[in-house]
Amino acid sequence: MARRRKAEKRTITPDPRFNNELLAYMINSIMGRGKKSIAAAIVYGALEDIQQKLKEEDPLVVFARAVENIKPKLEVKSKRVGGATYQVPLEVSPKRQIALACRWLILYAKTRRGQPMRRALAMEVLDAYNNQGSAVKKRDDTHKMAQANKAFAHYKW
Repeated sequence: MARRRKAEKRTITPDPRFNNELLAYMINSIMGRGKKSIAAAIVYGALEDIQQKLKEEDPLVVFARAVENIKPKLEVKSKRVGGATYQVPLEVSPKRQIALACRWLILYAKTRRGQPMRRALAMEVLDAYNNQGSAVKKRDDTHKMAQANKAFAHYKW
């Protein structure tokens, strides 16, 4: 951890096709080893697949709604107090909510074996849009964990 000063947050430039920051964040999250063009092809391909499935709906709106459905409001963090470690529930900042939602989308899209990443991502986004699927279950499990440990909320500092 830096001792001199806080690292300044970098602003994300919106993606070139849709001029959307959330989409640019998703592309950057998928990107591996600097291969941004491949990551962009995966995300844009997933949006095309969503467009084909839901003809009357805008794929950007579907994607934004899916991320909104996945974003966790609470999470638990481990705090060590007097030799014991407690799971303390904390509110999640808006930037971390988006980061966790995108991370979970990618994680559960990768676990869908036997299909290309583009199609797996599209299916996971559609599941999240409909409030079902693995990423929504992960959000619910996170909220349940925070609810179960709310007795330790006074350790929040």
